[in-house]
Amino acid sequence: MMTDPIADCLTRIRNGYLSNILIIEIPYSNIKKNIIKILYNQGFISSYKIEKINKYKLVIKVALKYNKYTGTSVIKCIKRISKPSLRKYCNSTNIPRVLNGLGIAIISTSKGLMTDKIARKKKIGGEIICYIS
Repeated sequence: MMTDPIADCLTRIRNGYLSNILIIEIPYSNIKKNIIKILYNQGFISSYKIEKINKYKLVIKVALKYNKYTGTSVIKCIKRISKPSLRKYCNSTNIPRVLNGLGIAIISTSKGLMTDKIARKKKIGGEIICYIS
């Protein structure tokens, strides 16, 4: 039984890029799909696809992105911030900056999941899901 599916998703991504795996599989849920979509839009992964395994089970296949010259992963660090045991919230005035703007923070707001830059622009606070740099 998995108690924190978001942490499982981030751990699968972390294990994938530390092991230099090209394609990883993540069990499907809407919040995981939205996190993966943000990573794709920000250029941290090269592509993703939702596939049906059988009649009732879906997976998200994620192609991790690597630097073509050095072979290192584009993602250097991925860290879960708000946990089920300790939630972390912020309002619109004190949204954290990751690596002084070089990384992103994914924030769950009342308008859906978004990056820290978009949340600052829309002046919306929420729960800090993770930091990615």
